[in-house]
Amino acid sequence: MFNYTSVSDACIKCGKCIPVCTIHQVNPDETTSPRGFIDLLGAHERGELDIDRNAKQIFESCFLCTNCVDVCPNDLPTDMVIEEVRKEIADKYGIAWFKRLFFFLLRHRKVMDIASKLGYVFKTCAVKSDEKRGGLIPRFNLPIIKKDRLLPSMASTSVLNSYKESLDHGGKGRVAIFIGCLANYNYTGIGHSLVKILKRLEIDVFFAKDQKCCAAPAYFTGDFKTVEVLAKSNVAYFESFIDEVDAIIVPEATCSAMIKHDWAVFFRNRGMEEWAARAEKLNEKIFMATEWLANHTELSSLLEQSGVASDLLVTYHDPCHARKVQGIYREPRELIGRNYKMIEMSDPNRCCGFGGVTMQTEKFHLAEAAGKPKAAMINETGADIVAAECSACRMQIGNSLYQADSKAVFKNPIELIADALEKQDA
Repeated sequence: MFNYTSVSDACIKCGKCIPVCTIHQVNPDETTSPRGFIDLLGAHERGELDIDRNAKQIFESCFLCTNCVDVCPNDLPTDMVIEEVRKEIADKYGIAWFKRLFFFLLRHRKVMDIASKLGYVFKTCAVKSDEKRGGLIPRFNLPIIKKDRLLPSMASTSVLNSYKESLDHGGKGRVAIFIGCLANYNYTGIGHSLVKILKRLEIDVFFAKDQKCCAAPAYFTGDFKTVEVLAKSNVAYFESFIDEVDAIIVPEATCSAMIKHDWAVFFRNRGMEEWAARAEKLNEKIFMATEWLANHTELSSLLEQSGVASDLLVTYHDPCHARKVQGIYREPRELIGRNYKMIEMSDPNRCCGFGGVTMQTEKFHLAEAAGKPKAAMINETGADIVAAECSACRMQIGNSLYQADSKAVFKNPIELIADALEKQDA
């Protein structure tokens, strides 16, 4: 059993976490609050609470948004201890068949490529395209997925399979791209836009073809065997080329946070100190895409030269794994603001309600409840576009906007920046 007592004893029950807790906002029960979770875990370690099915439901209701960690006066890692107890839950009750299938695909890139291709070929049998939002609507209820819900799009060819391994753009630098699974298979415009930006900057690209999933879906679900396989594989692979590139850039907040933060935490909690140190060493050259583009290239001044590219009004949502975990929120706004009119929503830092695989399947009613206030905030701004550097947020917010019949559509800031550069060249 993981040592939960140190966290439980350190919680002073001050309640600062309550107002910002995503699950407490939609289910105001002290049990499903950060200090409630922590207190229950302390009782579990003392032998006073068994992880029965009721406790399982409680611990699976956390969105892992890290809002509580962000405001905690004692910096308690509430998200981490819940991730640890989910491993115990998975060991005791198993993992649902569809999750096991999904994690199998994440471990085996070639099989995932085939599955993605088949999904694209036969998608019209089960779903219809929403051209405005760039997503898919189920024609009927599917396993785990209900009818009339906006799902991620499907591409005929993944980003990794769309390019050769090395792209020469002029030699002013060389970066590797970690694309992320949703951007690789579903929201492929992100990867293509990133290549366009790097080409304009004359920066060479190394497409790391042997990259695996960052393991975030498995980590948040408690499948630690999959996490270990994927994290170790990626660390060893990154080490093989890290000295040959200036940076590894990631246009995804969740992937970036998993790589830069959670891998080392996972390894250290398992007693794998050598692997933790290796993961942390890589972090010197791993960046979220807008972070690196804003701080290490001339992109900002290049965008400023062209002036306003569009009359479209843009609002920005702060992904939990960007602002709270990595402290990144200024850079995407700076880059977008060079060419677009921007307006802030009332609470850009509020979690959109994605919450992981379990929240998007068995507990989707909670994700829906958390998404409605975010859609309302976006609508109040009158924005045409909501941007965020996270495809998990895109999936959740896209559906929330669809359900609210909003005029706003979702774009990754990388896509907006690429569009601005193209208008500059026209």
